[in-house]
Parts: sequence; C-alpha cells; structure tokens
Amino acid sequence: MLDQEITTTLMKAVDTGFEEQIELTAELVRFPSVRGAEHTAQDFIATEMHRRGLAVDRFQVNIEDIRNLPGFSPVHANYDNAFNVVGCHRADNRKGRSLILNGHIDVVPPGPLDMWSTPPFEPRRDGNWLYGRGAGDMKAGLAGCLAALDALARIGYRPAADVIVQSVVEEECTGNGALACVARGYRADAALIPEPMADRLIRAQVGVLWFQVQVRGIPVHVREAGAGANAIEAAYGLMKALHRLEEEWNGRRAAFPPFEEVEHPINLNIGKIAGGDWPSSVPAWCSFDVRIAIYPGQAIADAKREIEQTILGAAQENRFLDNCPPTIVYHGFEAEGYVLAGADEPVATLDAAHRVVFGCALERSAVTFTTDARFFGLYAGFPALVYGPNTQAIHGFDERVDLESLRRITQAMALFVADWCGLQKR
Repeated sequence: MLDQEITTTLMKAVDTGFEEQIELTAELVRFPSVRGAEHTAQDFIATEMHRRGLAVDRFQVNIEDIRNLPGFSPVHANYDNAFNVVGCHRADNRKGRSLILNGHIDVVPPGPLDMWSTPPFEPRRDGNWLYGRGAGDMKAGLAGCLAALDALARIGYRPAADVIVQSVVEEECTGNGALACVARGYRADAALIPEPMADRLIRAQVGVLWFQVQVRGIPVHVREAGAGANAIEAAYGLMKALHRLEEEWNGRRAAFPPFEEVEHPINLNIGKIAGGDWPSSVPAWCSFDVRIAIYPGQAIADAKREIEQTILGAAQENRFLDNCPPTIVYHGFEAEGYVLAGADEPVATLDAAHRVVFGCALERSAVTFTTDARFFGLYAGFPALVYGPNTQAIHGFDERVDLESLRRITQAMALFVADWCGLQKR
C-alpha cells in the first residue's frame, strides 16, 4: 500500500499535468488512424515515448511471424503500414512487479461526415467532453498511459519494475497487433488496458467472429424477373436465419458464466452489404459481412460449424440456392472469449487505487465486446485488466470522452502503477 503523502502528491501531480494530457489526447485525435493509415500516428507516439526517456521499439507487424500462433485472425488487408510502437522503462534495480500498459491507435471509419456536428478528426472540447473519432476508443486511454508515468516523474519517482507501454494496431478488426507484441517476447506480471469502460473493470468478455456470405443469382432483364434468381433478396433470407441462430445462442447463456447475468450477451450485426450491377437487371450477386459474438469456452470450430449449418440450411429453402449454395469466407476476428482469472493480486491493487480516487469499490462487468486482453490472459500467461474512462458514441457520430472521468481514471492508473511496480527515486 502507498503511504498517504505519496498518494496525495501523486493525485495532485495528475491534476497538474491534466491540461497537457488533454492536449496530447486531442493531438492523437487529429491523426485519422483508420486501418492502413496508422503509421503517422505511431510516429507521433514514438516521438512522445522518446521524449519521456523510454526505449522505443517500432516494428512492422509481419503476418508470417504470427500466422501459426494461437489467437491469429485471418486477414486479407495490406500490412505495409501496420506498425506497432513499444516504449520500455527498464528498472535499474528491480524490486516491484512488471507491467504492460497497452492501448490501440487504430480507429473505425467515421462514416458520413455530414452526420457529425464537427469534423471527426478535428478535436472539439465542449464543457466536460472531448469530441472526435478515437477520443473515447481509445486515444484518451492511450495518452493516459503516458500521463500516469508523467505524474510519477513529476514528483521525482520512477517505477521500481519494468513498465512496457504498447501502442498497437489492428485491435478493431483482428487483434493481430497485440499478438505481434506477444510474439516479439513482451511479457510482464500483469497488463492494464484503459479501454472505455465507464470507470469499471472487465471480468469477462465475449469472443468475436467475422465472416462474409457470398450469394449468387441469375441475372435477367427485369421484364422477366420471375425467370431469374435475385441474389439480394435471397441474402435477406440467410440474414433472418442468422438472427435466429443469434437468439438460440442467447438462450444458452446459463451454461457460460458469468454471462448468465447478461440479458443479451450474443449480438449479431450485418455490418456491410453490396450487390447487383444495374437497377433494371435482376442481381446476380450479393455479399454481406457479419460480426457475431461467441462465449468464453465456446470453441471457434464449433461456432463455425453451427454458422455454416444455419446458412446452408436456410439456402435449401430457396429454389436457386438449394442448387447453388452460398460461399462463406472467414476474415478478420477469430477471437476467443476471455474470463479474467488468476488475477486476485492485480485486481486488489487496482481496487485499492479506485477506492482512493472514486470513494467506492471497483465495479466489475461481463461485456458483450472483445478487447486485446485475451492475448495476454489466454496466450501469454498473465492477467490483463481492462479499466478505463466513461465515453459516449464510440463507433458512432460525435464520439466523446468524459474528461472528469478521464482525470480520475488517470489518477487511479498512476496509483496502480506506483503500488504494483513500486517506486524508486529518479
């Protein structure tokens, strides 16, 4: 436990640097770091790490290095600009427990710009909110990792154990960035990931599968539409069947604790659709992309088999698809679910920090999304705590982070680092 003087001084040090932290977050938001365009933001992060005296490792994610590792997700995108940045503080005389602070730099596309109140990559501060794509998910948390270390330095201390700060790509679509860090050999006694969590800790997260369904039809002129086979309309039947599977899986939640406490843990989303070539021609093709959750402990191979049986079973109800079945292509997430286990010590340490800052016990939640925590907890052999600030509209329009929540979360993170890693005079 930290003594009262250091606790108070450290919390004040976070407050002293908070305006600088907000500006760092805003500067990160200015980078449109969607998939394939993260490298300039990573250059900026590398510079910030260098400025803080961290030993920086900027490396390209190489598919061949991770393709055969557990947790790999299939990908068809170009990784030429897929760079991770890792900054390491190595303790001179290691006394405490080591820690990875992990965050992702990639953001989802902003969508139609005219539906934003202000441009998504022009950060806007309005009262207690900072707006912009990535402000909440999760550039505020990533900047908070550096700000927590800044607060320690501001009061004349440094961690008494190794601290590894990771800025990774691909979190929003595969997780292969975090997997590449594991493959590169980065390990610690625990990891902390400040994802947007409304001041709570993840106790369990679902897994996620992405796949595309490709449907063929028979094109004819619309004047003889009955002689053709409409691929777009046929696709809707397959979508309905997948939603029935979604409800069936939700009905099994009692078998997958702690998700028996969650009303609708399995969510399916039809995220993209394309098809047809001409308004007056019956469409010969349609493809749609799907995201579906799976439970921790639900084998990916078993889930795929049920998905395929559902789609092909529904196809048999269509005269044309019965003889020309759709194709199913898996790409992107093949993520297992993760239940936080073997983490009594780091959770107790974080709970103590949270109580000091927030004045209440740390709330724990089972969540219906995935994070990079699974790579550390399932494949690298040490627990990952996901704990971060309150946000609104992540993945939506006018995404924003609650600055008062961010300030408190950063205080709790700084106290956690100090208690978990121990302190040495600079």
